[in-house]
Amino acid sequence: MIKLDQISQIVTQAARGELVFPTSVNAALRLQLMLADPDADTEDVLRCVLAEPVLAARTVALANAAVFNRGGKPITSVRAAVARVGYRHLYTMAASMVVRQFGARIRDPQLRAQAEQLWQHTAHVAALAYVIAARLTATDPDTALFAGIIHEAGGFYLLSRADDMPGLLDDPADWSGAPQEIITRELMKKLSIPDPVSLAVVSLPGATLTPPPLGLRDTLLLAKHLAPVPSPLALAANHSAAGLVDDNAVLGQILAESRDDAASMSAALLV
Repeated sequence: MIKLDQISQIVTQAARGELVFPTSVNAALRLQLMLADPDADTEDVLRCVLAEPVLAARTVALANAAVFNRGGKPITSVRAAVARVGYRHLYTMAASMVVRQFGARIRDPQLRAQAEQLWQHTAHVAALAYVIAARLTATDPDTALFAGIIHEAGGFYLLSRADDMPGLLDDPADWSGAPQEIITRELMKKLSIPDPVSLAVVSLPGATLTPPPLGLRDTLLLAKHLAPVPSPLALAANHSAAGLVDDNAVLGQILAESRDDAASMSAALLV
């Protein structure tokens, strides 16, 4: 009964737009809002990125990933990295910082381990989504990368709340379904996620695939199925793509040809 009351409290707060964010998340959100401003001054953006060492490191790592560095010439400065990847990908890196901050202050060792595994899953999904979108599902790869980064934001949020509410996530039946949908939908609003991405993310749990895979949601479903690190949360597990993947030789060929791109991109996100 106590756990159900806790879930009810979280859902009620979400429905009211009263999601509880750690201070570190609010700081990351401010940076994300700055990057969303088309009139943002370049020097101001660079100063903000340099003020966040993790974001700066990930941006340089992404700029040196195979998919952005076809010539093989390494980049060593944040300014050059931003020029190579562009503001759109920098915005995605800022979003990854926002999502990851939810788990940064978790004290419980088991929950921290789950948050780390969930981030590894997220990074692989984002990298695979980029490759799958570019080669198979007629989807904008940059949008797929961004969607992959934020698609587990609801899971990270619940893990952060579970740190103050022991046992909150013990039974998926308590928090999956409608509670999960409400929390994820309101979190997408709070993070100012564009509607097409928000709709794809909210519709993921319980979704199934019918060939041929098309669009953003199908891209994420395939990426989640193929990710080498599974999500630690039961609600995130989705094996509905199994039949499609097994029967799709083209997909196997695409992934084989793009393995280096996906691996280097996921490595950059895990810095």
